[in-house]
Amino acid sequence: LKLPPTEGRNTLFASSIQKDSVTTLLALDSDRGADDECVETVDRAPCFDGICESTPVDGDVAAILTDTNASDQDNTEDEKSSPSSENHAAGEAMLRLGTMTGPTVWSEFGRLSQEYDVANLGQGFPDWLPPDFAVEALVSATIDSTKQSPHQYTRTAGHPNLVKQLARRYSKHMHRTIDPMNEVSVTVGASQALYLCLQTLVKPGDEVILFEPFFDLYQNQIKLAGGTPVYVPLTFVPYNKDDGEVTGGEWILEPEKLQQAISSKTRAIILNSPHNPTGKVFNLSEMKHIAESVKAAGPQCVVISDEVYKYIVHSSPPQEELLGVGNSCPGHIHFASLPGMWDRTITVSSAGKTFSATGWQVGWCIGPSNLISPIHQLLPYVQFCASTVIQEALARTLPKADEPYEGYDSYYEYLNSKYRRKRDLLGKGLKEAGFAIPDYDLTPGGGFFIFARITPELRRALPAERMGPEYTKNPAAPGGEARLDWALCQWMAEEKGVLCIPSSPFFSREKAMEGASDEFIRVAFCKTDETIESAAKALMGVRSNKELISSSLVEANAE
Repeated sequence: LKLPPTEGRNTLFASSIQKDSVTTLLALDSDRGADDECVETVDRAPCFDGICESTPVDGDVAAILTDTNASDQDNTEDEKSSPSSENHAAGEAMLRLGTMTGPTVWSEFGRLSQEYDVANLGQGFPDWLPPDFAVEALVSATIDSTKQSPHQYTRTAGHPNLVKQLARRYSKHMHRTIDPMNEVSVTVGASQALYLCLQTLVKPGDEVILFEPFFDLYQNQIKLAGGTPVYVPLTFVPYNKDDGEVTGGEWILEPEKLQQAISSKTRAIILNSPHNPTGKVFNLSEMKHIAESVKAAGPQCVVISDEVYKYIVHSSPPQEELLGVGNSCPGHIHFASLPGMWDRTITVSSAGKTFSATGWQVGWCIGPSNLISPIHQLLPYVQFCASTVIQEALARTLPKADEPYEGYDSYYEYLNSKYRRKRDLLGKGLKEAGFAIPDYDLTPGGGFFIFARITPELRRALPAERMGPEYTKNPAAPGGEARLDWALCQWMAEEKGVLCIPSSPFFSREKAMEGASDEFIRVAFCKTDETIESAAKALMGVRSNKELISSSLVEANAE
């Protein structure tokens, strides 16, 4: 199978594969006639990236939670006793989530991306196809007609071919022999892996540490398990400038803040490195402090290490920091490889970010058998198995990724180089537009987001009415109030043609309402050069805005 260049394969393509004298025709876009129906847009996730019919509106959530939809309050007791009556009271999961099941930043900005013509730097998925060897592996797995054809159920805990490949790889990462059948579990994406980790670890009353800002999924998954999120703020340290210029900087973990949050109730610490949304790469010193805190909390405390961006460390820490921790993923430190931490860690990852295949939805958990066994036990009641075809395809893909690719020693080297170039392309556009960003010659970085800082110049460019009640009252924003970060992102999407994500949803409601997130927005560079260049042009229009917001309104919001 010969595929077009990776970024050029953004439509379906014609190809045929000769296997056992049988030609299998792939989907053809080019042969479609002029009168054939043509789908102009692709809704990649209608209930997540946009509005769908199930999105609660106009107080529906509150009505469900309080059971106020009963048609006859006088007959409530009769309705409860009648097996045929409708009872709209929420189940335990809905009660644990509370009103957080309403509109979200993703539904709101997904709507904006569909209503306006924007260069979309919001959602964190690549807008190109996976590498050719991954697509070839998927096609070959799909048409496999042997006795072991992967079109039926496979082992619930993970397809044998895949868990063996993962065990082989993680044995190198962790500097120990990983048992594929007892220390690996395959899930439907990393999100389900995190869900299962928390469901098997946490009971009501347990606390789970989150480093703030954090990927918003964590907070609600903790609540679904009955746990209580405890927030440990990362500290933003700007670069020093003698002229008082607002600059980028780096986010650091202050050990004393973690120590203050640890207690005998701490059941888990969620560590995400490289970090979403900031791009932070936790350094070895910070990880050692986390390890010390795990021990101090007691034997019940474990780390859930979310490492989905481990192969995208586009600005590596100093080499002296990495001595002795291995280099199977250049620039990345596997927390479980630290002394004494294997027995206290579940490592979570997936294929989506690494292979630009977020729709494959294959994730996994790696850890000691006493932590993985409960996940194995729970899996059949959540999902009998992840797709066998996709698991087999990934098992065939992983060895190929270690081979030379596009002039690089491996696909992983190519991937890092690609993202480094895209990061610099977007960074140039952000700086020219007036944003302050990290200096990646000084600050390690990973993942594919830039956490850009809003400068006073950009605050002044925002039209005054955008900070008025007509715009700031928004049920999707934390606390129902859209602050500066949200207002700027919404204005840029509606009037300037570029979509970014406000930072406030990545903070606890309390911190967002205090203004901790006002100065930042999250911008994705996992996009084609064409999209990034289009966004850069649109961003230049932000600075040229002639309607200036009054400094008094800006300062009032900042306070």
